[in-house]
Amino acid sequence: MLKMMTFFQGLPGQQPVPGALDFPRSHQKLPSTSEVDSEASMSEASSEDLVPPLEAEVALGRDEEETVKKKKKKPKGLANMFSVFTKGRKKKGHPSSSEPEGKTESQPGPGGPLPTVEELKADLERGRLEAARPLLALERELQAAAEAGGMAEEELVRRQSKVEALYVLLRDQVLGLLRRPLEAPPERLRQALAVLAEQEREDQCVVSTAPRSSALEAMRPRHWLQLWRRDVARAAEERLATHAEGRSEAEGGSEAERVFLHMGRTMKEDLEAVVERLKPLFPAEFGVVAAYAQSYHEYFAAQLMAMAQFELCERDTYMLLVWVQNLYPNDIINSPKLVGELQEVRLGSLLPPNQIRRLEATFLSNEVTSVKELMARALELESQRWTQDVAPQRLDGHCHSELAIDIIQIISQGQAKAESITLDLGMQIKHMLLMELAAFLRSYQRAFDEFLERCKQLRNYRANVIANINNCLSFRTSMEQKWQAPQDLLRPLSELKSHGFDALLQNLFRDLKPLFKRFTQTRWAAPEQTLEEIITTVGIRLPEFSELHDCFREELMELVHLHLVKEYIIRLSKRRLVLKSAEQQQQLAGHILANANVIQCFCTQNGSPGTWLHQALPTLAEIIRLQDPSAIKIEVATYATSYPDFSKGHLSAILAIKGNLSNSEVKSIRSILDVNTGVHKPTKSLFSLIKVG
Repeated sequence: MLKMMTFFQGLPGQQPVPGALDFPRSHQKLPSTSEVDSEASMSEASSEDLVPPLEAEVALGRDEEETVKKKKKKPKGLANMFSVFTKGRKKKGHPSSSEPEGKTESQPGPGGPLPTVEELKADLERGRLEAARPLLALERELQAAAEAGGMAEEELVRRQSKVEALYVLLRDQVLGLLRRPLEAPPERLRQALAVLAEQEREDQCVVSTAPRSSALEAMRPRHWLQLWRRDVARAAEERLATHAEGRSEAEGGSEAERVFLHMGRTMKEDLEAVVERLKPLFPAEFGVVAAYAQSYHEYFAAQLMAMAQFELCERDTYMLLVWVQNLYPNDIINSPKLVGELQEVRLGSLLPPNQIRRLEATFLSNEVTSVKELMARALELESQRWTQDVAPQRLDGHCHSELAIDIIQIISQGQAKAESITLDLGMQIKHMLLMELAAFLRSYQRAFDEFLERCKQLRNYRANVIANINNCLSFRTSMEQKWQAPQDLLRPLSELKSHGFDALLQNLFRDLKPLFKRFTQTRWAAPEQTLEEIITTVGIRLPEFSELHDCFREELMELVHLHLVKEYIIRLSKRRLVLKSAEQQQQLAGHILANANVIQCFCTQNGSPGTWLHQALPTLAEIIRLQDPSAIKIEVATYATSYPDFSKGHLSAILAIKGNLSNSEVKSIRSILDVNTGVHKPTKSLFSLIKVG
């Protein structure tokens, strides 16, 4: 719904457009001064000017009425027109409306004489609209006399001027009531509408008949209906161009926003009043709803078009589009009380399509630029906190950064603004914002890599690394669920997370390296004790990762699991251990199986989801234990299926432990990998991380 709003006098430097709301048919000129002069001259004319002498003698006398009228300040346009409806109370009518209704003294009886000019003038000055019919009769009688001839042309013109002066009085009475229709009593309004309808019918009759030769000046069609429509247009302009005093400061927003909020609310409320109060009283052929709606629409459109010619700021460009594409058609034209009435009016858009497209292109450019700048600023502030060694926030026991929330909010607001104009514009900007997001994520990764490289000695280094890894969850969840972003766009997040894990695990893996060397340095003597020390070292360091989100802590534990298996295989592949007896090979296989079980249990208990690593060491132990080359081939083939990156080089390094195999047997066993080469691509790397020489 529309909000409360201020009123509008016009954009700075903008002049009102004369006649901008006049209807195309409104060509009737304003009453001339000659008409006013002719009215003044009526007081000098006698009843014989227009009425035959006999009728003048028998004309009914009139009781003189003395009317005391209090002068009122004339309201401007429709400024007070809708107050009766909106405030729920009826105002008093004009002094003329207080005249008693019914048959006036100037109304002739059936077959009776017509009233005199003086009598009609007196009735019209008292606001008695019943004088319209005898006045029309006088007009017709004068026209008949002119066509019959026998009367001097000068006399005809003089009498016609009297009639036209009376019509000026009648027109002012009728249109005066219609300018403020909700202030007039319903019966008075119906009288005015009846007179207007009768005059319109008389106009049409004159237009439809062939021109008649006459000394009288053609005064029809009078176009009172067009004059009424012109007054409606003026009233609409006054209503929409009037400020509400004292609201501008309270409501806030730009001047343009206050302007259009005021016009929107005023148009909606006024048209609802027209539909509810005036439509039941006006003849259907007048199209009262269409007349008001078109007048309001044309003035509204003129204001928007005038504003659109200027170089607008971002806020006003957005505001214009919201009004043209959303608020005006949805909240006003298609509002519940108006939609049924305005469907046939077909008011159209407030701006032409080419102007709308230009504004939309400007909006998209402005919004994308703004989003880009806001995201860059957010990253700059975040990276400053890293380098200044500011500790990250803690949220639910996890290191937390607001960067992801800020970025998601920035791009979401950008799309929401576009969608508040049209859904189509929202889809257009979505693709543009995703491109900007991809560029931002690359910048984010570069800034994070620079921090990892340069700030290792800072006290809060590890906490900020964890906070940024945790950021990836918010980014990825929002991008995948709400934005359906492609995985390629999210690749910088994967790189950032991987580099963060490397930084967190760097010290641990460095400490484990000399421990793993003991396997080969001691020629695999007491491997259980060596592995126990390795596991103890890892266990001591695990609490350092507790502030990671659970999903990342599990992922990191899988990396530890991989590292333990990988380093164990590297030590087996060093070719420094050659066992020629089957017993020795079976003993080593037993040690490997026991160690594999310890690694698997420890990593699984600490959250590693790396089940794919469970068979890496036990199968190698089985290859070392087996003595039959055919059985070894079967085991190798199965192993290559589980680990497609297991190469002949890796196999040769393991077979080197089995000192009792001949070269031909080794060659035969190695050939089994030729069958499987290229059949499977590894989803996760193990042996590709292990170099053998």
